[in-house]
Amino acid sequence: MEESDVEQVTLALLDSANDKDPVVREQVRKSILTLGKQQPNKVLSMCQDYLVKHPKLIVGHRVVILQTIELIVKTKIDDISYPKIKSIISLASDEMTRSKDVVPDWQQAASNILVAVGNKYINDIMEEILSKFQPGILPHFFVVQTLSSLSESNVYGMVPFLNAILGTMLPMLGMAKQDNMKWVFSSALSHFSESILEYLANLDKAPDPTVRKDTFSSEIYAAYDILYCSWLQSRESKLRLTVAEAVGSMSHLMAHDKLEEQLPKLIPTILSLYKKNTEHYVISKSLCQVLDASVNMGSRVLETQIDSLLTTLNQQVCAPVDYSNPLTVKNHNEVLRCFSILANTFPDRLVMFVLQKLENSNERIRMGSLAVLRHLINSSTSIMESKKLLILASIRQPLADHSNKVKKRVVQVISAMAHHGYLELEGGDLLVKFIIQHCALPDTYYRPGQRPSDPEEVTNEALRSMCDNTLHLFTTTVGRLTDVLWPMLLYYLTPGQYSNATTPLCKSLTLLGTKKRASQEPNFNIDFNEHVNLPSPHILMVRLLVNGSFPFRSRGHGAPSLSLLNVISPNIHPNAETLWEKEIPALLSYLEESTPETLDNKKWEESLLQFLAKSLVAIADDKWSCQLAVEATRYLSTYNQSLEEKSFLYRCIGVTLQQCSNKEVVQKQLQEMLISARHNDAIERAGVAMGIGLCASSHLDATLAKLDDFGKSDAFKKASGIFSLLKDKNDLDVEKMKSTLILCYGYVALHAPEDQILSRIDSDILRSISKHFNTKVLGIKIETKDLTMKLSLIQSVGLIARAISTVVRNQGYMFVRKQELMGVMMDFIKAEPTDAMRTPVRHLVMTTCANLINLEPALTENENFDMLRTCLNGVYGLPPVNTPDKDRGKDEEVLEPQQREALYKDTFNALQELLRNILARDLSPDGLQSVFKHIEEWLSSGQGHERERAMNTTAHILEFYFNNLHVKNMVTFHNLGSLLGRLAPRCTDPNPLVRRAAIDCIYTLLYIQLRYEGFSLDYKDDSVERLITLRESMDNPDHSVLYKTCSELAKIISKRLPQQQLNTLIFMLIEGLVDSQSNCSRASSVLLNTLLKNRGAGLQDLVSEMLEVLHIRLQMISEEQVKVSVAQSILILATQHLQTVINTLISYPLPFDSWSCEMWIALGADSKLASQIMEMLMEKLNIMVPYVDKKESMMRGGLTKVATSHPLAMTCALKEMMLNGQSQEAVVSLFPQLFSSLLVRLGSSVGVTLPKDINSSGTNRKSPTKLSAGFDVCGVAVEALRILLARAQLDHVVKPLDQEGAWDKMKDPQQHITGVTLLARAMAKHAGPRLPAIVECLCPCLNNIYECQRVTITAFFSELLNHHVVTELMMMDVLMNNMMERISDPCCTVRMLAVRGLGNIAVGSPEKVNKYAKELLAAMSSGMEEKDDPGKRITLEAMSGLSKVLLYLDKKNVQLLVVYIFMKIKPFLESENDEIRCASIMLLGNLSKFGSGEPVFKDQIHNVLVSLLLHLSDPNLQVVKACKYAMRVCAPVVGSELITTMFQNHLHEDKSLHYGEFINDLTKYIIQDFPGMLNFYHITVIQFFKSSWAEVRAGAAMFIGFLLGNLPEELFSHINMGSVTKGLVMLLQDPDPVVRVKAAEAMGHFH
Repeated sequence: MEESDVEQVTLALLDSANDKDPVVREQVRKSILTLGKQQPNKVLSMCQDYLVKHPKLIVGHRVVILQTIELIVKTKIDDISYPKIKSIISLASDEMTRSKDVVPDWQQAASNILVAVGNKYINDIMEEILSKFQPGILPHFFVVQTLSSLSESNVYGMVPFLNAILGTMLPMLGMAKQDNMKWVFSSALSHFSESILEYLANLDKAPDPTVRKDTFSSEIYAAYDILYCSWLQSRESKLRLTVAEAVGSMSHLMAHDKLEEQLPKLIPTILSLYKKNTEHYVISKSLCQVLDASVNMGSRVLETQIDSLLTTLNQQVCAPVDYSNPLTVKNHNEVLRCFSILANTFPDRLVMFVLQKLENSNERIRMGSLAVLRHLINSSTSIMESKKLLILASIRQPLADHSNKVKKRVVQVISAMAHHGYLELEGGDLLVKFIIQHCALPDTYYRPGQRPSDPEEVTNEALRSMCDNTLHLFTTTVGRLTDVLWPMLLYYLTPGQYSNATTPLCKSLTLLGTKKRASQEPNFNIDFNEHVNLPSPHILMVRLLVNGSFPFRSRGHGAPSLSLLNVISPNIHPNAETLWEKEIPALLSYLEESTPETLDNKKWEESLLQFLAKSLVAIADDKWSCQLAVEATRYLSTYNQSLEEKSFLYRCIGVTLQQCSNKEVVQKQLQEMLISARHNDAIERAGVAMGIGLCASSHLDATLAKLDDFGKSDAFKKASGIFSLLKDKNDLDVEKMKSTLILCYGYVALHAPEDQILSRIDSDILRSISKHFNTKVLGIKIETKDLTMKLSLIQSVGLIARAISTVVRNQGYMFVRKQELMGVMMDFIKAEPTDAMRTPVRHLVMTTCANLINLEPALTENENFDMLRTCLNGVYGLPPVNTPDKDRGKDEEVLEPQQREALYKDTFNALQELLRNILARDLSPDGLQSVFKHIEEWLSSGQGHERERAMNTTAHILEFYFNNLHVKNMVTFHNLGSLLGRLAPRCTDPNPLVRRAAIDCIYTLLYIQLRYEGFSLDYKDDSVERLITLRESMDNPDHSVLYKTCSELAKIISKRLPQQQLNTLIFMLIEGLVDSQSNCSRASSVLLNTLLKNRGAGLQDLVSEMLEVLHIRLQMISEEQVKVSVAQSILILATQHLQTVINTLISYPLPFDSWSCEMWIALGADSKLASQIMEMLMEKLNIMVPYVDKKESMMRGGLTKVATSHPLAMTCALKEMMLNGQSQEAVVSLFPQLFSSLLVRLGSSVGVTLPKDINSSGTNRKSPTKLSAGFDVCGVAVEALRILLARAQLDHVVKPLDQEGAWDKMKDPQQHITGVTLLARAMAKHAGPRLPAIVECLCPCLNNIYECQRVTITAFFSELLNHHVVTELMMMDVLMNNMMERISDPCCTVRMLAVRGLGNIAVGSPEKVNKYAKELLAAMSSGMEEKDDPGKRITLEAMSGLSKVLLYLDKKNVQLLVVYIFMKIKPFLESENDEIRCASIMLLGNLSKFGSGEPVFKDQIHNVLVSLLLHLSDPNLQVVKACKYAMRVCAPVVGSELITTMFQNHLHEDKSLHYGEFINDLTKYIIQDFPGMLNFYHITVIQFFKSSWAEVRAGAAMFIGFLLGNLPEELFSHINMGSVTKGLVMLLQDPDPVVRVKAAEAMGHFH
């Protein structure tokens, strides 16, 4: 390669070195560097020359070139000639110092070159630099900076020069007036000192081992003097810090006496810097170095400074550390190092200082001191050894600190102390206690919306988790602590305040115990007498067992508690060991499989109580068991804050007492339990009662005696009088105690031995309960107002009932003063809250009333009315049984859902009993009406549960009425119609229970009617019996089923209903159309329709008027199904008067309003009728004019297509009719005609507008304008077509069309053809058999005068040819002939579609291609030459089509045309149109197989290969894929095996291609296989430098770059380097950065 080319390229690169795009700059730098590595001397010379020739070059540009020089020097220093090195040194030196002002980027870049050279040529560099570092003259800033950098990068080379440099430098220091000079001198001194210290530390590696510290002492001291005395006082903080840093480094090099002399001034000065600067790390580092130097030389002066040192360091260590800012962390660590250094010299002083600060009132100071203390404990072990007890004593103060931040530091200190043997000493137990206290912390409480703003905030959770971990570490990693922790930790298990620490405590104790037990350490066995602080084995067992009862509380303490119990079993009782080894693991594995949600608490507690009972049997020690009962009872009060656990403990005591044979102990513990219990709490009452009940199973007599005693004790004295109804509020607690006792009796009954219980129920248990519960007023039980006692009674009686399967509750009292009591009863109900039922008051009252009713004297009518209303309103209005209970009073308890359900059930049963008794007194239509009138308003309530209750009651009383009816004479059942009118619509109520009950009611009503008509009681009527089967279908909420049922129901009613009742019924049903429940309004409509059909035959004359009325009626009904029912009537009319109905409806205003639409839809319901109507409409549609051309306006020319209204109305009508599912049969039979009509209609609707006076021709009604907004001509046709396909069950056709948005495309004039193509594709794929009939219907239309219709049909046919179904169904010839005719259609779009269709034959029926070869080739060739082709669409179709056809043509049919076609294609390869580019490339690929073996063809391929190669990076992805395909199939023709293999391996359409690597390899193969074509190739590529695509220009640059990079020396003669260089230099100026990058990269290959 010519030298001049490299120079030209390098020069171009240097020119572009400051390109505005960073990526280009980087590539230019890389390329210069690449060239520089190949020819370092050459390129360095050019860089130098460039800088010399352009003295005015902007700084940024100079900097890039200087940086490039530096990189070449760094990497190639050994290859650069010595003279070149010398010239570079002088260039860099000149660049660095040319400007007297400091220009950092430029001069730094030059300085870096000197440093890079200095790593090898230090003497030459020093010679140059020292020439600019003359005594008595202030040097350039960067001269000093360079010396400083050199001392850092080449320590061994520089230190020998430093003495001389320092000698020259010292006088200069006094001359430096500017801060930046002072800064650079200070920085240099700092680096020099560091270098000297490094040199001295590694003398064995140093070139001159005679260098000593004192060589530099005097110069360093002299420099120090100036820095300290004058510069350190500067106002500029950056300078002060650098000076301080330098002083720190220099302190190690100063003579000892000088340093000693300076310390009294130096230390205060450094300390004072903290106040003046915000950045403290440098100061602390400097201080640390000074202190280190002082301590190393054994300074005595240091003692005088210790106070101020400690004070300042303490301030620093207390500063908050921001972990996101590394400097504050580094500062903190340096300060701690200072403390360590001082601790070695002044241990006592330091420790006292730190410990005193622990008592400071400032939180920060306490935190800082703890940090120091922890650091000293860890780092200065030997010094701290003697201070251990002192530290232990002093740490007590922080233990009581309230701040979590301080506590966190305390935990860290304790952790350090544990590892260094502090905790075994006296006082260590307090530290363990501290950790455990904080394992028990509760969660942090935040008020809503409040979160900590302090980033250092330590939450309780964080502190607790830290203590958990610390305790675990003590147990597992600090072996010496084992005997400190065991058994001491057991103490913390039982006091309540540590309950939240149970989990970590149990885990640690389990680990310790397991270890000791396994290694049989004697101290595993605990002597509880010796360790008086520890809880007794009994209490330990109780505590751990109760923890187990609620295993997921206190951070999941259940499993750890049981595990611990297992480990310490020998310490609880030796006899327990074997049982527990077996039982506890089973309990634990059950727990493991459970979660708080899935655990069955009852079952779990039961298994724990069984475990306790088994354990007591295994321990078999009565004295021990008694002791357990005594201690457990004493321990009850610990659980006053957690009542559920306390309740469980009561049961444990009960189980324990079962096993105790000592009667005295049993009596005493029962007394204890009853007296100490807090009776006001429901959970505790239940617990006491269960415990006492459990005890009774072994000690029935003792228990009953004790309960009796307690009932007579002093506690009850004040309650000795008779309870009045209005109780004194102060006796509340007495009633609660009574409630406890009542419950106790229930549980005693439940647990008492079966053989003893029966004799006790009456004599003891019930007698005692009733004594405590009620008093008698008028000889009747009256419950107290205390709800607790009522509930206790219910519970207790329930328990007794469980205990004895039948308990007789005798409630049949004789009442004398009936009216008065009824009044009291009603008041009771009225006093109950209406929004909830929490008590059985209603149920009891109604049961009582039901019994009272039957007693004489009878109630008056008013009393009866009042009673009914009160009871019904008090019960029906209650919320549903599953409604959560709100707004309770303070003392009221929540009912469990099951309790509430039972309560509701009892209450409704009582209500029905009451109504039965009332009805029985007057069994007549009037009597029935007097009850029903209270119920009927609830039947149409908006609330489902209220309707359900009313309907159930109605069903119940009607059944009762029927069963008890005795007809003595013929009575008119005069309210039958109104009852049916109310009940029949309810047969479709949304609530299934209401539906069933309604049918039952009608069934009963009709039988009552039959009875009144004189039929016997056992008579079964067939039609009425059908209601039974109807009732079953009512369970199915499907509307169609409900309708059918209604219809049946109407027929039955119609059959059985007397004429005089019909009017009432119809009247009621019309009222029912607006029922609150939509389902019921539907039912009304169906019943109405059926009745009309069966019994309303005389309506012939009203057709038109009825349609009108129905049209209006539809507008008022909101319920969809009801509208449908109304539509049903229309259908009935149409069956009789078809033409009238059609004419009336077609004249309704357009667009049809929704009610008109519904009427049309109705007509689709009968398939025979629908067929008639559709044929009528299509016949007219095919002959009427679809649109007229109107002038847009008088002013503007141009025509607009405007729709004609009659065909539009008919299209709408067809669309609406097909919406009816019943029209399917009609649609299927007329499908080909409908499809063709609508497709042609669609063609003539695209781009057609609505007429302005759309409804003038029809009726005189105005069209609702707001509706017409979404109404468009084409939309109607598209929608009709879509509905047609769906109705013909061609969902497989509709689905892809929906997904591809085909419908919108059909409407859009721009995309109409695409839409029709998608339609044809879907039909061909999914509805093939339907096509022949459609094609037959459509062919005649291809000659229609409307161009738009021809386009639509040709598009449809064209796509059909894409599918083989055409051949299968013998349509090929018909379609082929049609296409050939259309090739000469006057419309250019039709011609284009015809060419497309012919091309599609190759895809759809490839086997036919050779049959039609002549026609196809002729059509395609003429298509490629089409002149009247505005968007080249026909050309494009012809090329794409030819591509497809070529795949299947025989060689003989094409051979002669190959080169001819090739020549035609070539101009299109660089077409601006992406699709044409793509099609021409594909066609080229497809031609290749016909040209193999033809030398002419091989030349053609080489001719276009470059174009294909460069378009591999085309911006259009389809073009890229086409190129890959074409290159792959042309590969065998190229004539190189290597290239063929490479193309076939790498060029796959879906795989990504590494373009750079690909071109690189390709150029290698071209060089190897076609050296003779190199000239042709590179000339062709250079032409692409001017391509209009940036990607192609960039690719061309890459190709040239790799070609040059891979070209051997001897072949360079083939390349016109002048053009190449010129071209690349031009590309380096390209507007697109991507191109510039690639050009720069290519230039990097010029070597």
